[in-house]
Amino acid sequence: MTTASQLNAVALYTAEHAADPQRSFARLRQQGPVGLAEIDHGVYAWVVTDYRAALDLLRDRTGLWTKDTRGWMERVPDDSPVKPMIQWRPSSFFADGEEHAHLRRVITDSFALLDPRHVRDTTLRHADTLLAEFSHAGRADLVGQYARRLPLLVLNSLFGMPDTAAAQLIGAVEAVTSTDLVSKAQGEESLTAYLGTAYQAKAAQRGQDLTSWFIDHPNGLSADGVINQILITQGAAWETLAGLIANTAARILSDERYRGTLTTGNLPIGHAIDDVLWQDPPLAMYSLHRPRQPVRFHGRDINPGEPVFVAYAAINTCPYTGQSDEGFRSDRKAHLAFAAGPHECPAQSVALVVVAAAIERLTATLPDIELDVPAEQLTYRPDAIYRIPKALPCHFTPLAPAQSTPARRAHSQPGQPVAGR
Repeated sequence: MTTASQLNAVALYTAEHAADPQRSFARLRQQGPVGLAEIDHGVYAWVVTDYRAALDLLRDRTGLWTKDTRGWMERVPDDSPVKPMIQWRPSSFFADGEEHAHLRRVITDSFALLDPRHVRDTTLRHADTLLAEFSHAGRADLVGQYARRLPLLVLNSLFGMPDTAAAQLIGAVEAVTSTDLVSKAQGEESLTAYLGTAYQAKAAQRGQDLTSWFIDHPNGLSADGVINQILITQGAAWETLAGLIANTAARILSDERYRGTLTTGNLPIGHAIDDVLWQDPPLAMYSLHRPRQPVRFHGRDINPGEPVFVAYAAINTCPYTGQSDEGFRSDRKAHLAFAAGPHECPAQSVALVVVAAAIERLTATLPDIELDVPAEQLTYRPDAIYRIPKALPCHFTPLAPAQSTPARRAHSQPGQPVAGR
């Protein structure tokens, strides 16, 4: 990339981008299907904003592209918020070909063993715990007090760890994603200890959980291999789930189409989730690829090793992909918020169960909950990768302690999405 081209790069890490990402994407589209962006100060990358170009990249099986970030990630400062997302590890995220298929099969086979009813009940149980902490107060920040904490509680359980270990996981993951290098180092140390404990506990005594299934998978991963797959799976799931819960809550609490029908179930929560995945996906950009040799891709000459990202939030709203006048696609599942091709999210059905249960319990427990500010006044953190509000300040009628943990409801209710195996 030349200095001259960098002058035209669109900044995706600023407050201006956070306030109006579609304006940034429109500027990128002026460069063509692939445009140059500055994803953090001094960090440049090509970004795909066109739906067809994105599919061509995501579904490519020519071997021309690699997911391995080594050779480029070293140029990204350690305190960059982008660094945790591109830090190479021996995992399915950064592997290609047969190696990727070998590692991915462990994840897909293990997640297929999860009973959706168990995932739903686990989510509801932890949602009840969090709601009990603030439902008596009459006010809450649904990001800090609910959306960011709930996924880690659920993941801790699904990987077979006791609830008492969840605090360590939450603290470690929050620290690892910090731009403060001291906090980040402490978080990595704590996360390493957590993962080691999880592996040792399940190596000694198996259970009906993801860690045990990773260990016992016929592909025969080493201890380090299992730990790395747990790490990358939890890391990928946490912030995406947190953002999807937060963005869906914001949509439902600000859109009368959903608020007016929540009690009757005529318009399911799953519809709101799909709406968010199309219009405001929490993982706004990822699917990092790098060419192994010079390539001309959709009119752009890309040198070996240069990073190419896919902006899901841009391609889903690309004006050439057939959005109807009502604002909905003819196929509500055709969004690319979970990517596509060999690296498509292997646990999206589980993710949808978690998010639906989280929103269902929130609105059932606090039926009159409202945002403190209009949705258009919510502020988002300046981040090229994620699209998540800084906070969701809300108010509601306070509940007495005895009311704050509702009686267990049925496993599923009409209109709720149910994941397949």
